[in-house]
Amino acid sequence: MTPEDRLRSLDLELPPPPIPVASYSLSVRAGDLLFLSGTTCYLGGKPMYTGKVGGDLSTEQGQEAARQTALNLLSVLRYELGDLGRVAQVVKVNGYVNSAPGFVDQPAVMNGVSDLLLAVFGEPGRHARTSIGVAELPGNIPIEVEMIVRVGPRPSSSRAGSSTKRTTARGRAR
Repeated sequence: MTPEDRLRSLDLELPPPPIPVASYSLSVRAGDLLFLSGTTCYLGGKPMYTGKVGGDLSTEQGQEAARQTALNLLSVLRYELGDLGRVAQVVKVNGYVNSAPGFVDQPAVMNGVSDLLLAVFGEPGRHARTSIGVAELPGNIPIEVEMIVRVGPRPSSSRAGSSTKRTTARGRAR
């Protein structure tokens, strides 16, 4: 089953990739590694939540925000690679949780990201991870996550003569 098939079986649809809000790229490729910039729980162009986890938001709401953040990261991967099947391995995930004083369950919040990556990619979704509590994040967002993936070759098409050129979510041919 492909990552795209797994998304459908989970009844999940990827949103459009987020638009950078400052002077940076969504991702940078170095050899077979793709480094994704930090993103958050954008939903419909705005954060699904704002505030501190453990204060304004529950751990469960933090996990929901983390899961949405993972979907946004997957949309960047699809945009950059044309096909989630090109992800050979999720290597590293760094998560920053906007935490209320005394909140210490950042790893539980980050499970919202990790669990989704495992569900979509299977074992290649198993990754090294860092979960960090921070005092503030831009715009009072509850979470920011960055990711490094190892890119594999384009999956072969099952249709004879099909083009390997792909169109991204923003209409660019890759």
